[in-house]
Amino acid sequence: METGSIVVPRRVVPFARPEQAPAVSNARLAMVVLIAGESMLFAGLIGAYLVFRLAARNWPPPDLPRLPLGLTSVNSVMLLASIIPLSRALRAARRYDRRRLARSVGQTALLGGAFLFVQGIEWVRLVRHGLTLASGTYGATFYVLIGCHGVHVLAAVTWLAVTALLARRGAFTAGRQAPLEMCAIYWYFVCGLWLVLFPLVYLS
Repeated sequence: METGSIVVPRRVVPFARPEQAPAVSNARLAMVVLIAGESMLFAGLIGAYLVFRLAARNWPPPDLPRLPLGLTSVNSVMLLASIIPLSRALRAARRYDRRRLARSVGQTALLGGAFLFVQGIEWVRLVRHGLTLASGTYGATFYVLIGCHGVHVLAAVTWLAVTALLARRGAFTAGRQAPLEMCAIYWYFVCGLWLVLFPLVYLS
């Protein structure tokens, strides 16, 4: 008696589709949310500043010191010049040039720190000449608006300093450059914000 062979049908397994990367990475999405929130914060502060200014008869009041336009103009150029080494840093990251990357990010952090230092000197002189938070709405709105920007610059400079240290240690490889890119985007935002605040507060 012959036993026939049992044929077991093969199970066709469909090919697994490769996972596609999202159109917008989680890091970029988080940065968009952060910048949107920061933009709304400053929009509210700028709106309050404009309301107080338009309601005042004299702006600034004649008994208060004038803002140091010349010093702040030079300081603004220094802040905006920090974009140049940061752009070089991004190009160095694409070429995997760790040394140039670390040096360029460090230069950006130094320029940002110098901006804060000069701004601090400016504030000390203004306080000595009588412009304080208690100097009516003019002093209050000036220190709140410009001070809030200064806090953001300080946070960005700290982020840049940490990024420069990580770059020196070789933390940014071909597949891991998102932290560097997010840091650069935030610094561009801080510099762009100053382009709005400087003419609004110092020139008008």
